[in-house]
Amino acid sequence: MPDAGPDRATARKAIALLTGAAGFTEHRPPPSPLPPDGPLGWAGYDAARERASARTGEEESVLYGTGVVGDRACVLLSFEFGFLGGSLGRQTGDRLAAAYELALARRLPLVALVATGGSRMQEGMIALTQLQRVAAASVRLRAAGLPQIAVVRDPTTGGGWATVGAGADVVLALPGAQVGFAGSRVRPPDADPYAYSADGQFEAGQVDAVVPADELTAAVTHWLRALGPHEDLPAAPVPRALSVAGAPVPRALSAGGTESAAGAGTGAGAAKGSGAGTGSGAGTPSAADSGPAVPLPETGREAVARARDPRRPRAEAYLADYFAVRLPLHGDRSGSTDPGLLCGFGLRGDGQPVAYVAQCGTPTRPAGYRAAARTIRLADRLGVPVLTLVDTPGAANDAEAERAGVGAAIADTFAAVAAARVPVTTLVIGEGGSGGALALAAPDNTHVTVDSYFSVIAPELAAAILKRPPSETGATADQLRLRPQDLVDLGFARSIVG
Repeated sequence: MPDAGPDRATARKAIALLTGAAGFTEHRPPPSPLPPDGPLGWAGYDAARERASARTGEEESVLYGTGVVGDRACVLLSFEFGFLGGSLGRQTGDRLAAAYELALARRLPLVALVATGGSRMQEGMIALTQLQRVAAASVRLRAAGLPQIAVVRDPTTGGGWATVGAGADVVLALPGAQVGFAGSRVRPPDADPYAYSADGQFEAGQVDAVVPADELTAAVTHWLRALGPHEDLPAAPVPRALSVAGAPVPRALSAGGTESAAGAGTGAGAAKGSGAGTGSGAGTPSAADSGPAVPLPETGREAVARARDPRRPRAEAYLADYFAVRLPLHGDRSGSTDPGLLCGFGLRGDGQPVAYVAQCGTPTRPAGYRAAARTIRLADRLGVPVLTLVDTPGAANDAEAERAGVGAAIADTFAAVAAARVPVTTLVIGEGGSGGALALAAPDNTHVTVDSYFSVIAPELAAAILKRPPSETGATADQLRLRPQDLVDLGFARSIVG
């Protein structure tokens, strides 16, 4: 295993980067000595451990204890890559298991600073089975509603990535870090190195943010504030409407029913950055909602046209207005992302944490639904209320989406919302296109804006199915009763916002 390079921070420096002057109190598990040369009697193993200890000043490849990051107490564990490549042996497992149990006993979040080459071959299967111990300890912490954050350093590979790293609720990576299950010496010789990098894992939806070292303390502090633990948080307030007041009524569906949704904004995917975006102050008055109230649409065709108006505020505007700080969750953890769906956690101006899932006006892809379900389930486990913003013409219906399991992904999202014990608040801000939109709508707590609609099917498709001429598309929109006021009358929506 390679030695620690001169540019790699030690385990203690990694902790000090987060805790600063607040300091760190180290803990140690009860002594449990190994037999001579370890469980396999590997010749020279004791001598290798002694050299590693002399070089690093550490007794093992992991140290752990309690500390304060920003203003939040937590349990920290940190890998020392200079000690046999940060590898996991039985005594490493003792420390990792003890760190998780310490977090459980004190009801504190756990922050893991990972830098490891994987399991320690000199201890054979005894080393490998430490992964099972870590997984079991992580499950106990998860069941207790306590969050886990991983910061993956260079390198994070093998079983350490597959448990402590990728198994965390939120995964942050340092720029330039090697991150992947296969280490550099065991992957195919022609493998693309980008796939094993922090940026590559972010692109594949396996990492939530790539965070520069000088932004790490702020990012972790925000995440700790958002994830808790919390008790009895109120429901997410309904966002205020951001309709463009005084704008001319947009062109309605033409007689031929050719008005398009092509102008819908796509939104922006989660940025690498610090993983912490700032909003306009959450609730600060803005020009977008100043002036007189926008009248309700008189017809179904007008409601559809308004929702498809490219000038209408999209999810990014609503989220920026709603949150003081946003913390994106990125990707579906299955190798894909959907830039048309934004999800994560945020802090409002009063400090209240809220998880969010927001469609950006595009057809939502399977990865988007999987990311949504991931976010909702995490929020539910941590007791954080959820806000969903609905705005899609419908689920993606191309062949690639079918191969990627769009039906199963939508079903899983329906299940995540249905099973949520925390309150879910929904605001329909644009198009509510059939089941692809309904999957994110909260039963009995959905609200709509004046420039939105919700329909069992798009008017154009309904007319085609009914074998009506294109000239009847507008009349079909009226028949579907999809206007905001219709949705309230039908009992689907609780209120019209704005």
